[in-house]
Amino acid sequence: MPYALSDGVRLYYEETGTGYPIVFVHEFGADHREWEAQVQWFGREYRCIAFAARGYPPSDVPEDERLYGQDFAAADIGAVMRHCGVERAHLVGCSMGSFASLLFALRNPGRASALVLAGVGSGSTRSAAAREEFRRTCAARGDALTRDGWDGAHAEETGHGPTRIQLKKKNPRGWAEYMARLRTRSGLGTGMTMRRYQGMRDSIFDWEQDLRALQVPTLLAVGDEDTPCLEANLFLKQTLPNCGLWVAPRTGHAINLEEPAAFNEAVASFLSTVERGRWSLG
Repeated sequence: MPYALSDGVRLYYEETGTGYPIVFVHEFGADHREWEAQVQWFGREYRCIAFAARGYPPSDVPEDERLYGQDFAAADIGAVMRHCGVERAHLVGCSMGSFASLLFALRNPGRASALVLAGVGSGSTRSAAAREEFRRTCAARGDALTRDGWDGAHAEETGHGPTRIQLKKKNPRGWAEYMARLRTRSGLGTGMTMRRYQGMRDSIFDWEQDLRALQVPTLLAVGDEDTPCLEANLFLKQTLPNCGLWVAPRTGHAINLEEPAAFNEAVASFLSTVERGRWSLG
């Protein structure tokens, strides 16, 4: 199996196709396999690199909770790129993968040539009380996942949640495949990720000054039923100077799984516009 090293942790990755590189960064409830519809499509013209985050087998699952968090998530993107000999790439992320991609772009000027941020912003809010409640919820859920794992109530609760039930309604077979993979995830790895990364990360509202200076062409992609992310996406649209906002109707959080054809079309159009030098500043 191919692995990239990041702070002593092995990160499993897959490569498909040749051409300009796209790095895919997955969400909390997924792994590298949830990008399959995108890799199969963009692998025709791009070099697609999809990796499993730390804590998500076949990547390593560190037992030390200090090896999880937003700093590691952003650095892991750079480690995979470095291992693959990629200096600059388009980054396509979903949820926590979008957060990591945005943080990577802020910390590594010039390394991201374009950003696609799908379902970004869960847990980010202007309300200090709401943020503290989100942290408490993540800590409790992280403890439960570490203790119980996914093969049971936690998977069912996630798959039937208000921002994920849309996939079951639209594509029962795809939802069943997603659930089968979800039940196999590492309780320890995802529990640590939930507690240390999801629950303890910054709010993107705290980055406003840095975001206003970020010139990377950016496409925000969000479902109109992904309620926890709507405020953050509107904030990013108003703050990032070189971004566009694409809203998918009747769609929840896992936008790339729910609407793969529409998502691929929107991303392909965006990347084509960027590469032709026509994604002008707003």
